[in-house]
Amino acid sequence: MKILFYSSQSYDKESFELANKKHHFQIEFLDAHLNPKTALLASGYDVVCVFVNDDLGSETIKALCETGVRLVALRCAGYNNVDLDSAKTCGLEVVRVPEYSPYAVAEHACALILTLNRKTHKAFNRTRESNFKISGLKGFDMHGKTVGIIGCGRIGKIAAKIFSGFGMKVLVCDPMYKLDQEYIKVVELDTLLAESDIISLHCPLNKTTKHMINTETISKMKTGVMLINTSRGALIDTKAVIKGLKSQKIGYLGIDVYEEEADLFFEDHTGMIMTDDILARLLTFPNVLVTGHQAFFTNEAVTKIAEVTLENIKAFSESKKLENAVIA
Repeated sequence: MKILFYSSQSYDKESFELANKKHHFQIEFLDAHLNPKTALLASGYDVVCVFVNDDLGSETIKALCETGVRLVALRCAGYNNVDLDSAKTCGLEVVRVPEYSPYAVAEHACALILTLNRKTHKAFNRTRESNFKISGLKGFDMHGKTVGIIGCGRIGKIAAKIFSGFGMKVLVCDPMYKLDQEYIKVVELDTLLAESDIISLHCPLNKTTKHMINTETISKMKTGVMLINTSRGALIDTKAVIKGLKSQKIGYLGIDVYEEEADLFFEDHTGMIMTDDILARLLTFPNVLVTGHQAFFTNEAVTKIAEVTLENIKAFSESKKLENAVIA
């Protein structure tokens, strides 16, 4: 099997070359993102392997099919960037990695909360300059506070367990959960918004959840709420969040994802002018913390992504049932 990787990073090459010692597939790595134009580079390949910010819209899918590609292997869990109907029409199979390390993402959400709360990033910069004053670094006890988790799948459950370990009251809003479980109290969204000191998003992006954090839902939150997003950028209407930050309705914002991240994240833009005015505005707030889609990035997760992705491709090459197929 000939596999062409798009949006490749150094860690992709390391992890997949190691995992491929078991399979001996022919692999080539490209730095370029997949889009309708770069899809032509896949001519002669059986499989394209892509990541979260690659464009798999109808035009790209059509171009891939014309090159002879038969399988799209997502090295991620989310597939909101894939036009599944077009893939089905073209007879193009799509597989994903449904789980690699839910612990990694849940732990990163907690890291964002702790950093924003106790301002350890600011303390680090101060002490590096021999400034050991603690004024302006005051945080709050997480014990006794209420955290609202929107979406309680694998990651959400682990996040709930972590937060309960701090002695927090855990509220969950998820259509799959109807009854309270252990330390989790299941509530309606409006209740979660009104009662939570911290809100952490752990749900997929779809037509129902897009911009679920908007002017209306922000108005229902506690004044000074902390908002955390390690799922998908478009869960948040960023312009509405900026207004919430300016009015101080939102007291803290921690995001590892951004709606328009495709041309920004995973690249070094040092010394360049920030052309994304919305992200540039976000970065001016002292109570905002942005990381570049690194929540998944642990040794364990990267290793599992490579192993599962290549196992998916192996199953396809052997005409076996695709356990991790994404179906329209």
